[in-house]
Amino acid sequence: MEEPDERRVLRISKFLAKHLRHEPERIGITLDAHGWVEVETLLAAAAEHGFTISRAELDQVVADNDKQRYLIEDGRIRASQGHSVPVDLELPTVEPPPFLFHGTVARSVAVIRVEGLRPMTRHHVHLSPDRETATRVGARRGAPVVLAVDAGAMHEAGHAFRLSANGVWLAERVPPAFIRFPG
Repeated sequence: MEEPDERRVLRISKFLAKHLRHEPERIGITLDAHGWVEVETLLAAAAEHGFTISRAELDQVVADNDKQRYLIEDGRIRASQGHSVPVDLELPTVEPPPFLFHGTVARSVAVIRVEGLRPMTRHHVHLSPDRETATRVGARRGAPVVLAVDAGAMHEAGHAFRLSANGVWLAERVPPAFIRFPG
């Protein structure tokens, strides 16, 4: 199989994110309660809306995605996390490591100091297991600022954590008392 060029891979990944996480109705698909849709239904809907994706391309984009954003199981596909549409990913609560990290930008820090980390348009706050990943996440919006989250203390205080299939830690919110700010 000929490897799709990087632009094509990026276009397919963005298409999947838009329609498996945020706007499935835009191409006429319906996610089940857990975020799944039949692969063939997705491919047919994409083609009907002028964006043909072969099954081989889809499989390759899912398999090669460095962040493992998507899962294919039993002929169905879903996004691993990051939904703005209501889905239950059926992720159990788990004990987090002592510290997790969140990448952001300087212009957001003042609000975070007051309000903590909120999910904004998503269902959960996304936390990284290491500073390097959080740095990459923060860098998508400008010069990154990495915040340390005292996940162990949060857990002891009764806050729930979930771990997505691709290693992203999820929390409903992070109060400012549990955030360590740089400097």
